[in-house]
Amino acid sequence: MILSGDNLKNIDSTLFDLPGAALMELPEKVLQFGTGVLLRGLPDYFIDKANKQGIFNGRVVVVKSTSKGGTAEFDEQDSLYTLCVRGITAGKEVKENIILGAISRVLAADAHWDAILQFAAGPDFQIILSNTTEVGIQLLEEPVTGAAPKSFPAKVLAVLYHRFKQAEDIRKPIVIVATELIPENGTKLKNIVEQLIAFNALEADFISWFKETVIFCNSLVDRIVPGKPDAAMAAALEAELGYSDQLLSMAEPYRLWAIEGDQRVADVLSFIQADPGAIVKEDIEIYRELKVRLLNGTHTLSCGIAMLAGIDTVRNAMVNADLEQYIASVMTAEIVPAIPYAVEEAEAVAFSRSVLDRFSNPYIEHLWINITMQYSMKLKIRIIPVLLNYFRKFNTVPEHMAFGFAAFLLFMKTDEEKGGTFFKNSNGLSYQVTDDSASWFYEHGQQNSGSAYLTAVLQDADFWTADLAKLPGFIAAVTEHYMAIEQQGVVAALARLETTKINS
Repeated sequence: MILSGDNLKNIDSTLFDLPGAALMELPEKVLQFGTGVLLRGLPDYFIDKANKQGIFNGRVVVVKSTSKGGTAEFDEQDSLYTLCVRGITAGKEVKENIILGAISRVLAADAHWDAILQFAAGPDFQIILSNTTEVGIQLLEEPVTGAAPKSFPAKVLAVLYHRFKQAEDIRKPIVIVATELIPENGTKLKNIVEQLIAFNALEADFISWFKETVIFCNSLVDRIVPGKPDAAMAAALEAELGYSDQLLSMAEPYRLWAIEGDQRVADVLSFIQADPGAIVKEDIEIYRELKVRLLNGTHTLSCGIAMLAGIDTVRNAMVNADLEQYIASVMTAEIVPAIPYAVEEAEAVAFSRSVLDRFSNPYIEHLWINITMQYSMKLKIRIIPVLLNYFRKFNTVPEHMAFGFAAFLLFMKTDEEKGGTFFKNSNGLSYQVTDDSASWFYEHGQQNSGSAYLTAVLQDADFWTADLAKLPGFIAAVTEHYMAIEQQGVVAALARLETTKINS
């Protein structure tokens, strides 16, 4: 039996959090750009929870922007999907199976653009959500009338402009919440949309409406949602659930969606009332700093080490004594004291402990290879500000950060290129390096070896947007760790690092 609207009646409601028939008929209020598991496991989770409590009472129209794949898996299941929540909260095991009915339909931008615009002009539309990955919020000067624009910001403008021209009532505020993993995500999206307004020479009346009615919100999302489980886990869950679900995802219990906005935003996003993990505040910077530096930053510094060591998942890293010690040390001893924001140390330490619990979650198969995607950009965004602040405060080398940099540089020194795709060979396996700067590292690696490669990469201040050569001893420390990893292997080099730190 496949999960679908017709088959909901055949599922034991005492074992599941099910959407009722009335929920499936709620009006569509949200336009969501992105079909990924993060959106389905966090924003759509909050909306579904609110709907089941009779609070928000609205469903989500999802836009699939890429041409890869189709919407069949959603269509076959009436856009229903299962979220299996597994983990530990306050020392207690959490095991919950939720069938979510927040999504009403999934439309492909290239095939269903007219239907998307028709919804945007309707009376209930009031929210836009997005997660188009870190590279989705980019300016592409293009028209926003006629066929579907190529870029995500242009699609947003096209939707807004069509609403302005065609909707019967345009007085209600439109709230746009970006969840892309970049700082000031909503602000950056707004700036690009404003540039596109100028490029398209849109009329003054629209510009006035846009300024008065459309609200762009920065937001921060924090929940590990690794996606569809592997074949063995999927088979076990299907046997437990009693049905098959091609959209099933795993998620940890921890959840946070911090949205920057005022009371007007909170009123529109009324679903936040259903769960304390959804927050609207005028300043969300502290949430961003704790999450981006401690959780994401630790992921970023650790993923290269894990990959070079042949460790596939975050959970498996936490049962490796040396890597577990590295993760705890880099987070608590080096990142916590150097967060470039006024954070109480006790609060940062408490958050760090929760992160270590989340990393150790035995139910989540969070693959390190997925964490390495856009590796270099993540390092620049998440770690460079902490590194610079560490030197400002202590004027000495943070050895664990230096080791993480060394592993990153070796991982990015790819071994072969095939049709513009780059691969790293390690532990008898070949990994695809998915990074916009992969060709840059490959060229440096082909032209240089050893310390010459490190010098060429680390001394490029334009690439790093910082002069790392001015940090006393940093490049030398990275070089020492890099050579140790290359000569001894990352496992031995990491054990040496931890032994040295213990004895120092």
